Amino acid sequence: MPYPSIKQLQCLVALDEHRHFGRAAQSCCMSASAFSIAIRNLEQRLGVSLVERTNRQLVFTEAGRAVADRARICLGHVEALVDLARESEASLSGRLTLGVIPTIAPFLLPRLMPVLRQAFPSLKLYLREEKTRVLHEQLLGGHLDLLMLALPFDLPRTESMALFDDPFLLATAPNSRWLEGVSTPVDPARLPSESILLLDDGHCLRDHALQACALRESDQVSRFAATSLPTLLHMVAEDLGVTFIPAMASDSLMVPGGCLEVHGLASPAGRRIGLAWRKGSVRRGDFLDLAGFLKSSLAGKAPPGGAGLRRQAG
Repeated sequence: MPYPSIKQLQCLVALDEHRHFGRAAQSCCMSASAFSIAIRNLEQRLGVSLVERTNRQLVFTEAGRAVADRARICLGHVEALVDLARESEASLSGRLTLGVIPTIAPFLLPRLMPVLRQAFPSLKLYLREEKTRVLHEQLLGGHLDLLMLALPFDLPRTESMALFDDPFLLATAPNSRWLEGVSTPVDPARLPSESILLLDDGHCLRDHALQACALRESDQVSRFAATSLPTLLHMVAEDLGVTFIPAMASDSLMVPGGCLEVHGLASPAGRRIGLAWRKGSVRRGDFLDLAGFLKSSLAGKAPPGGAGLRRQAG
């Protein structure tokens, strides 16, 4: 019996992850028709039905679930084989796919890319920006080699290394009504009810802010949320509330038609920026070398200068 192709196994794993033909095809950079044909051809080669298709839903058969689980293992071995071949290459050379979360990518990568190009001219860095949970799935699925993200975050089957701490600051509109009677540095516990705006569920920045500032059960968090950091800052500029922003972003966020003020917090709070990779990766040495280089490059350096935010004392 002819063996399944690696591409067919990748399609099956993608379908298991997304449970949607269109999204799975997109993740494999294939058209929907070509993706569907690949799944059908795989079923024909194996002589078994892997998925049940209806107009309303897609359901994996018992055999389909078992084959998808084994396909992940096979793809992991294939990836290990490729990684083994790369060991003969120079350190930090060749293709490296890096996943970065949206609350890091636009603020840190412009500083790092020129430095990395100069230090490792043979490194071909491919970037993908997504939420942490999506990046973690893509890392385990072999679509990414390495992640740059905010810690702590539950990342099974990975190893991580911290790079630096990124403190939180409080962003407000100038002379915000929410700070009336509140001294600086700001104690989040003294902010009014419904005053704190955050990103919506699924963004790790929201979870880190809630945890770091002890706000999980607080009525100070607004019922309204934003889908992106720029949108959140626009809401703050209209004085609809205040928000916590990472220090790395404090000098880079601009709000058309005005500026925001940033205030220090009475008690230190923030997140930790780090790298994460699959446990057992034979490129672990490369990743540790890269982490050491980044820690050295970023040590003691302030965020890049910019306009749009007015910094307050404290």
